[in-house]
Amino acid sequence: MLFLQTQMQQAVNEVAENPVLTEVVETATEMNLWDMATKGGWIMVVLALLSVLCVYIFVERIVVIRKASKVDPVFMDRIHDYVKTDELKSAINYCRITNTPAANMIEKGIERIDRPASEVQAALENAGNLEVAKLEKGLSVMATISSGAPMIGFLGTVLGMVKAFWEMANAGNNIDITLLSSGIYEAMITTVGGLVVGIVAMFAYNYLVSRVNDVANVLEAQTLSFMDLKN
Repeated sequence: MLFLQTQMQQAVNEVAENPVLTEVVETATEMNLWDMATKGGWIMVVLALLSVLCVYIFVERIVVIRKASKVDPVFMDRIHDYVKTDELKSAINYCRITNTPAANMIEKGIERIDRPASEVQAALENAGNLEVAKLEKGLSVMATISSGAPMIGFLGTVLGMVKAFWEMANAGNNIDITLLSSGIYEAMITTVGGLVVGIVAMFAYNYLVSRVNDVANVLEAQTLSFMDLKN
């Protein structure tokens, strides 16, 4: 028994002393998003501000568009009743109380209901275009962010690369590969940040545009319904 214990102890000692047999433990540094963002420099601050602006516009427009997209199923029926009974003031007041893009547009048509059909239709189309323009407020900013954020991120990458090579040039003969790799790593962070902000802004912009188009289709349907009443 003592012999076996001695042999086992010798085997353990051989493994500990032999670097080939010793288990190699690798320590890998985990990537932390906050650390990555802070290493991007002032460009990341600009991208962060753009992302906050994009989120604000998206939430604010969603609330406005959702309110505008609500359609009262009996709205046009009541307008028809008011117009047929020649209660135009009541019809206008009802439009103002409803206070939706469709109601604001129909109000302009009621105010010109005694004029030629072409003039009434032109008034409805102009009012509808104004209502759609109100809903599109801020969308041009989101479109600019979606295309500009990746360019800003790429600018940060170029500036970071210039800085990395400048540091290597000043290092002289003491060039270390980690110096270059670290500089490139920090420079590429801004490109990643710019792409993330740009992609999110692009999807948000396209979603809002589709919602505005839905409201525009509703306005067009209301225009046709009112023109049928006019005829």
